[in-house]
Amino acid sequence: MDTMIGAGPGAAQAANGAAVLVKNGDTKSFMADVIETSQKVPVIVDFWAPWCGPCKQLTPIIEKVVRAQNGKVRMVKINVDENQAIASQLRVQTIPSHHDSS
Repeated sequence: MDTMIGAGPGAAQAANGAAVLVKNGDTKSFMADVIETSQKVPVIVDFWAPWCGPCKQLTPIIEKVVRAQNGKVRMVKINVDENQAIASQLRVQTIPSHHDSS
């Protein structure tokens, strides 16, 4: 199931049937959300996990930039813990596990 993130401009557009700018994706929706959509606009794929500290810092910034582009780019967030098959297929080997403040 596709899930909208936040209540920004993307949420209002989705309610009117237009494209969602930032969404949660999964293995089942990857082809439509990323591959097919990327034929029309660039798609940023954010591989993340709930335990990834740097993800929690970077993702909101990327989401803000994507929304500011008003549809010129989309973002699909893939939780690697819940979607190990697609992460493995795309050879995602690791994501940051901590933040180094040095």
